[in-house]
Order: sequence, then C-alpha cells, then structure tokens
Amino acid sequence: MTVDHRQHHLDDVRAALSVLVYPLQLLVDLPGTTSEWFRESLSTRRGLQEENASLRTQQLVLNTQLQKLESLEAENMRLRALLDSSFQVGKRPMLIAELLSVDMDPYRHQIEINKGSLDHLYNGQPLLDSQGIMGQLIHVGPFTATAMLITDPSHAIPVQINRTGLRTIALGTGSIDRLDLPHIPTNADVRVGDLLVSSGLGGRFPPGYPVAEVTSVEQDPGNTFSTVEARPRANLDRSREVLLVWPPKLLEPAAGPASAAATPDKATEGDTSGDKAP
Repeated sequence: MTVDHRQHHLDDVRAALSVLVYPLQLLVDLPGTTSEWFRESLSTRRGLQEENASLRTQQLVLNTQLQKLESLEAENMRLRALLDSSFQVGKRPMLIAELLSVDMDPYRHQIEINKGSLDHLYNGQPLLDSQGIMGQLIHVGPFTATAMLITDPSHAIPVQINRTGLRTIALGTGSIDRLDLPHIPTNADVRVGDLLVSSGLGGRFPPGYPVAEVTSVEQDPGNTFSTVEARPRANLDRSREVLLVWPPKLLEPAAGPASAAATPDKATEGDTSGDKAP
C-alpha cells in the first residue's frame, strides 16, 4: 500500500482486479437494478395509460364541440341566407321562426313552427325561406302555428312566368318536388328552366318572389292546355328556419281596419240605391 501510494506501481494490477470484480458487482447490484427497472416500467406504463385515457376523453369532447360548431356554422349560413332573402321581400315586417315538427302524412304537406298569435301571426300569412315561397299558415295558436306547403294537394298559388309575364296558377301535387301548372294554353311561350314568381294577385304572397322552376313542358296540339310541371325553389324538406312576412298595409293598423269596415257599408248602400232606382 505504501509503495502504491507513493509510486503508483500497482495501477495495472488494480485495473486487472477491477475487471475481475466487475461481474461480481453486477451480480450484487442486479436485484436492486431489476426492481428499479420494473418499478419505472410499471410507472411509465401506468402514466401512459392514464395519459392515453385523458387524451381520448379530450378528443371525444373536442369532436363533440366540433360537431356543435359545424351545426352552428350551418345554422349561421342559413340565417344569413334568410337575412339576404329578406331584402328581396321589400319593406315588410318580418319574423324568423323555427320548425317544431313535420306532418308525416304523405298526402298532407304541413309543418309546425314555434311562433303563434302572441307574435301577431295570422291565418293565410305567407311562409318563405332563403330560396323561395314555402307556403302559408292555416292554423295559428297562441304559441305555435301550422303551415301548409305549396306542394300540398289542396294548395294553389298565383304565379307568373318571370320571362314573359304570363300569369297562371301553380297547384300542389302531393310530391315534395313537383307542382302542376294546368291552365297554360298550348300556344303560350313557356320553356324548361323558366322561373315562376309570385304574381301578388290576391295580396297574400309578396309579388316577384321565386316559387318554382319549370322542369317539363308537353304541348299537344289536340289539347287546349299544355302539361307543365315545375320544381319548387324553396327547400321544403330541408329548411330549419323560415321567414314570416306581413303585408305593408299592416304597418298602419289604425287605418286598415277602419277603411275595411267602411267599405262594405258603402257597397251595400250603392246596391240598395241601385235596387230602388228601377
């Protein structure tokens, strides 16, 4: 030890002995090293499993939120389209409503909306979407209302061909994608692709609003009228939000009822005087 301390002559011997002893050191340290490795492995695996479960949960939540955002984005687009279409209606009071239910009867095309008489809705009020006229209200309750679509077999709407101005009536057929125009003469100028707009006759529907597009024209010289079919422009089976409009005369409710009440009296007086004259 003294010689090695001062002269370091035994370094090679020490190195050789450390090489020989190294396997014994490994053997002695093996149990502790193995247990530590197992503990770290199990801990790491448990942590990875917990992290994986947490990430799966976060992914599920994010996917759910993404679906909701997509739904809100679609709804926003529909509302924007309704807002754009409201400018086509003109200076009329209007209200946006949502669908509550759809009549599943194949022979009745009716829907229910979440607005009613408390929102000043009335029977016969026109119902629109961003693409065209959908129908009209046929029953109004305090909180809800029922509307008949233009494709209902008992519905008819006065229209005119936008290209020529020819007026006619569009009848519902019971098919969600088809209207009939039964009163067009065979010599009338009507073509596939012609746009049908509301004529405004009767004052119920706003004039000039899209109703349908001509899809079929059959002209038989032996018949008085042509067989003309059209496809509604409104998304009757897809719209979730609808637009309700009021005629401009309802902007002055005080004058409207008074004049309406006075008109029949004057007419009666005229008829009575006419009866007395002879």
